Amino acid sequence: MPSHKFRVGDTVMLKPSISRNVPGGVYEVIKQLPHNGREYEYRIKSASEEHQRIAGEGELTKA
Repeated sequence: MPSHKFRVGDTVMLKPSISRNVPGGVYEVIKQLPHNGREYEYRIKSASEEHQRIAGEGELTKA
C-alpha cells in the first residue's frame, strides 16, 4: 500500500473549494490521518486561522 505523500511539518497549498467553503492557501501539516478508503487525509493549519482543517491528499500540493 502506498504511504503518505506529505509529512508532519510540511508546508502545503490547499486547493480552494467553493462547495466546502474552504479558502485555498498555505497550510502546515499538523498530523497524518489514516486512509479513508479513497486517499490519505491530513490535519492542516493555516497561520491566518485559529482552527484546523482536514484535507484529502488530492486537495493538497507541495508549497
